[in-house]
Amino acid sequence: MSGPLPRAVHVLVAARAVNRLGAFTLPFLAVTLVRELDATVAQAGYLLAAFGLATLPSRLLGGHLADRIGGRATIVAGLVGTAAAQLLVAAAPGLWVAGVAVVLLGLAFEVYEPPSQALVADVTTEDQRPAAYSLMAGAMAAAGMAAGLLALALAGVGLRWLFVVDAATCLACAVLVGMTIPAGPPVVAARPRASAAWRDRRLLVMLGAGTGFALVYLQITIALPLTLVARELPVAGTGLLLTVSATTIVLAQPLLRPRLLGRLDDFAAMTGGYVLLSVGLFATGYARSLPAFAAAAVLWSLGDLVLLGRAYSVVAALVPAGRRGGYLAAYGTSWGFAAVVAPAVGTGLLTYGGPALLWSSLALLCLLLAAAQPVVRRVVSGGTPPATAGRPAPRPAPPPGRRRRAAPSTRGSG
Repeated sequence: MSGPLPRAVHVLVAARAVNRLGAFTLPFLAVTLVRELDATVAQAGYLLAAFGLATLPSRLLGGHLADRIGGRATIVAGLVGTAAAQLLVAAAPGLWVAGVAVVLLGLAFEVYEPPSQALVADVTTEDQRPAAYSLMAGAMAAAGMAAGLLALALAGVGLRWLFVVDAATCLACAVLVGMTIPAGPPVVAARPRASAAWRDRRLLVMLGAGTGFALVYLQITIALPLTLVARELPVAGTGLLLTVSATTIVLAQPLLRPRLLGRLDDFAAMTGGYVLLSVGLFATGYARSLPAFAAAAVLWSLGDLVLLGRAYSVVAALVPAGRRGGYLAAYGTSWGFAAVVAPAVGTGLLTYGGPALLWSSLALLCLLLAAAQPVVRRVVSGGTPPATAGRPAPRPAPPPGRRRRAAPSTRGSG
């Protein structure tokens, strides 16, 4: 029995949700640059692209700092840096200052992610991690829905004030984390080189599979609205479908308990998750009404629920506590790589073959990822049997004739 999740996990999830709730400013960033700072639409586009590029080294910086100064200190530094950049955007007297602020915002924006993921791994057991990571994903989805409603409510107070409110949420989260989250394992002097993660074949295989999943996942925000238009349905239905998805992820959390899906090892669960995701995506390609799209959304959301938690659980188990930040940061770049090609893939397939071709192709990719899981397991676990894949190897038996000491109890730890 894995037991209830530690208090630290719930604090991290709450802090991340509040921070995501405050991120309602991002959709207004381009509008602020154009209306308040006299940028052209093209200039605003360039600055948003610069923001996106800056988030890639931001995540790597977060992983590096997590392994150097500890997770809690890195999270606080990232949140304070994000708040400072938001305030600089709000106070910018001209476009040049705003441009610098946007780049700084991108550099600080993802620093939070690797240390928070590493801390979740540090305070949970192997059996608890999938549920912990999925809980964080569900909280993010729910906070994302609320962020849209909050943005609508506050849009009339003035665009610059939105960034002030967002900065306040970041600082509030920094205080919450700093006061309630344990510092984590001690930072030791000996550290692997920054490139160690990129030379680890196990991580590279997980990164390849993760990039495929991210490529599929990003189509929900890129291609789903265009699919509704192609089916002559209101594009506002996207909000309804995203609400259905977030609600499904939140309500289905009990499925991840040890007595249910928690019994499966990581790779068996990911195989099932990809199959379920494939069925939902295939149904999306042939849906003709909002109820049909909503039913498909429930299916692919259940697949997401399984996959989002398990992959991070596997990556976290590749290295010991105190060194996870760099690995999780490297794995997180899968989202950046996918973001580069996802728009072209989605719009290209829609143009040439319509919704059926796009979503059927994505469903096929998911089936290929499901079929690849036995290979991924062999590479990652080095031949470890399925029941222990992704988990530490058992201790060797003592030499014959030597008395076996009773192992100290670890029940209730973590």
